[in-house]
Amino acid sequence: MGSTGTVLRELRGAQKSAKGVSLYSRYVNRPAGRVLAAGAYRAGLTPNQVTLVSAAFTYAALAAVALVEPSWTLGLAVYAALAVGFAFDSADGQLARLTGRGGPDGEWLDHVVDCGKLLLVHAAVLISFYRFGELPSDAWLLLPLGFQLAAVVTFCAGLLREQLGKAAATAQAATAQASAVPAAPGTPPAPVSRVRAVALLPADYGVFCLVFLLLGAPGAFRAGYAALAVVHTLFLAAFLTKWFRELRALRPG
Repeated sequence: MGSTGTVLRELRGAQKSAKGVSLYSRYVNRPAGRVLAAGAYRAGLTPNQVTLVSAAFTYAALAAVALVEPSWTLGLAVYAALAVGFAFDSADGQLARLTGRGGPDGEWLDHVVDCGKLLLVHAAVLISFYRFGELPSDAWLLLPLGFQLAAVVTFCAGLLREQLGKAAATAQAATAQASAVPAAPGTPPAPVSRVRAVALLPADYGVFCLVFLLLGAPGAFRAGYAALAVVHTLFLAAFLTKWFRELRALRPG
């Protein structure tokens, strides 16, 4: 395909839509993933191998949170590893679209790694609280469990919304074709909302990772982590309401 510059230009043309994407993912994580995807392409890596690289950075960082006493140095190292892992998580899809080597196996592997990440990040915080935290109350041990619940339900519900929506759209198209009813013309995509992109920042995984920079100040870390837990729970309620209404609108008839 030519030079790295040529690969980067091809990757820019293979980007997913920015709709529903926060400013961090749009202007930080995706561009970083594009550079990593170009490097992976030049190194001859497959998208699945890039997914495993992402998992290695992420899971190593989470193991460190659980096993190493919190400090400013640990916080910086953990954040850096999580941010690089997240960028590689973007790079695998970009590389798949560039090379045409994506498939159900790659999508499955990517989602398995993501699901494991969401479970382990809060489990690691729970273990760190238990082993190293001088907590004001044992009730703080419940916080990572609640945050984990909100994160995993949001992830699974979002996947189901996407898959069930696709299935409903396919069924409607098949019904229209069988009854010789012409399909309704597609509506042009709505413009990307910058207000929505800003509003989604607190729910972005890359923004969440910033809280680990506070590991050297346990009180500040707990406060930041608790604030993010509240925000993610509010986003979960909003997302569930929105997705339920969207799916109900897809009922036949």
